[in-house]
Amino acid sequence: MSMDITPVKKGEQVHFHNPAIAFYEAIGGEDGMRKLMYNFYDKIYESDIAHFFPQDEEEFEAVKVKNTKFFIQICGGSKVYEDEAKGMELNEYMIRLHDDFSITEKSRIEWLGTMREALNEVKGVDKALIENFWDYLENFSKLTVNTFSDGSTYYAAYTQAEEKK
Repeated sequence: MSMDITPVKKGEQVHFHNPAIAFYEAIGGEDGMRKLMYNFYDKIYESDIAHFFPQDEEEFEAVKVKNTKFFIQICGGSKVYEDEAKGMELNEYMIRLHDDFSITEKSRIEWLGTMREALNEVKGVDKALIENFWDYLENFSKLTVNTFSDGSTYYAAYTQAEEKK
């Protein structure tokens, strides 16, 4: 299964599509998504980007719950993230949420590498559906990178995101 990571180019338009609901259904709906995301965040807690997350275990558990809600909804599940998004489109909200952190390409690669590890542990889901989910993550994550190796910062506008149908 190909889960490549392509580089971010500051200011480029990013094309992405929300994950197919078929992925959400194949992984087992809310329970399956929760299992995947909790496994992923347990790995993140031990990663090189753990410092982006609360170190208090109870606070970290709350982050896992909240972030899992995002993935449940973005994958076509119940609208369980509406309160957090405050009426904003989910993808736009997620881009703006990351503005509060210095997200580098290296951090993005660590995040994606950890997600790839968690996805490689998923059993019983068609590889094409996993790749569809990966395609969303890999492309969309480019919009969260805001700190570049040349020392500059750049905050992607949601208008730079073009959702492929």
